[in-house]
Amino acid sequence: MSDTIIFTVRPGGSLRGEIRVPGDKSISHRSIMLGSIAEGITRVTGFLEAEDALATLKAFRAMGVEIEGPDEGNVTIHGVGLNGLKAPETLLYLGNSGTSMRLLSGLLAGQTFDSVLTGDESLSKRPMRRVTLPLAEMSAQIVTEDDGTAPLAIAGTSALTGIHYEMPIASAQVKSCLLLAGLYAKGETTITEPAPTRDHTERMLEGCGYPIERVGNKVSITSGHRLNAVDIDVPSDISSAAFFLVGASIAANSSVRLNHVGINETRTGIIEILKLMGADITLINEREVGGEWVADIQVNSSQLKGIEIPEHLVPLAIDEFPVLFVAAACAEGVTVLTGAEELRVKESDRIQVMADGLQQLKVKAEPTPDGMIIRGGEIEGGEVISHGDHRIAMAFAIAGLRSKAPIVIHDCENVNTSFPEFVSLAGGLGLDISQTNG
Repeated sequence: MSDTIIFTVRPGGSLRGEIRVPGDKSISHRSIMLGSIAEGITRVTGFLEAEDALATLKAFRAMGVEIEGPDEGNVTIHGVGLNGLKAPETLLYLGNSGTSMRLLSGLLAGQTFDSVLTGDESLSKRPMRRVTLPLAEMSAQIVTEDDGTAPLAIAGTSALTGIHYEMPIASAQVKSCLLLAGLYAKGETTITEPAPTRDHTERMLEGCGYPIERVGNKVSITSGHRLNAVDIDVPSDISSAAFFLVGASIAANSSVRLNHVGINETRTGIIEILKLMGADITLINEREVGGEWVADIQVNSSQLKGIEIPEHLVPLAIDEFPVLFVAAACAEGVTVLTGAEELRVKESDRIQVMADGLQQLKVKAEPTPDGMIIRGGEIEGGEVISHGDHRIAMAFAIAGLRSKAPIVIHDCENVNTSFPEFVSLAGGLGLDISQTNG
C-alpha cells in the first residue's frame, strides 16, 4: 500500500461559504482530444489541472500537437486536423486515467501509426475488453494482456469499418471510444445504449461542426467530415461538487453555494437522488455555456431519509456513489442500491471498499453483487484505507462531519488525479481536515 498521503478528519463542524470547484474532468479530457484533431486553434478555459486530464494533454503533445498551458485553467491547442497526429516516440503513459485509455484506444485505432497505451498499477487492472472487442469488430488491431487489461498495443490501420453496436452495459467511455473510432471508419458507426450516459462527446462533436445523429437511445457518426476549432468553457465538475452537496446536507447548520457547476442532464443523478432523500438543494441562474448547461447550486443542511435508489438514476450518478454511501449512512432508515455492478470495476471495487470502510466506522453496510444496503445511524471514528481511489478518500473525509471521533484515511495520493484543491477548499468551508505524508 502506498501511504504517501494521509488525511485526518476531526469530527463535527459545518460547511458554510461559496466556492467554485475545479473544472469538469470528462469535458477537460475531451477538449484536448477534439481540439487536437480539429482544424484551427482551440482555446479552453476552466481546464482541470489534475493528473488525469494532464495525462491526456501529455499524450497529445507526444503525438506532435502544440499545446500551450495550462495556465490557471487556460489552454491553447493548435489543432492538426483529423489526420495530422504523428507517431509517438515512446509509450503513452496515462497514469490512473481510465477515460484517457478507453477514449484514446478508439481514436488511435484509426491512425496509420502504431502506439502503445500504458498506465499505473491500478489502471493496468481495469477491464479493457469492453472497448477492444467492439473495436476489433471495426477491424482494429489491438493486443492486450491475456486477461484483457493494459498495456494496449494498437497497430496502425486505415481500414476501420463502421459497425452497429449494442452496448451490453451503459458506459459513456465505451460510447465515446467508438464515436472517436467512427471518425476514421468507412461507413456509419451506430451505438445503442441500454440506459442514458453522459453525452459530452456528442455535444462537443456537434459544437465543432461535426454532424452526428441522435435518435432515442442511438447515436450515429459517419467519417469524411471536418472538425472545426471552437472556444471551450469547462464548467465545474459535478462529481467534485458532489462531496459538498452531501457534506452540506449531512452537517448541521450548513449552507454552501457552488458556482458554475455543470448540470448536463446525463450527470445530475446525484442531485435527483439526494432530493429523493430529502436534501435541500436549489439550482440558481441556470444557463447554457458552450453547449453545456450550468448553474449555481445552493445546498443547506437537512435530515436525509433512506430510500431505494431508482435504477434508472444509477448511470447518471455512477461516479458519485462513494459519497452517496456516506449520505446513506447519515440518513434515517435503510438505503438500498441495486443495478450498480459497474462500481466493482472502477479505480477500486467501490462496493467492497466502501462497505469495508463503513463497517470499520461501525456503520451497518452490507455489500451485494450489484450494490449495497446501508442502515443509517451513528458513524464512529477509526482508520480506513482508500486503496488509492480518489473518490473513496474524499468520501470518507466528508464522513468526518458526522463522526463521533477522528477518521484517518490512508493512501490518499490519487486525490490529485481529479481534485488537487480538495483539502484546501474543504477546509475553507469548515471541514476540520489535515494532510500528512506517511
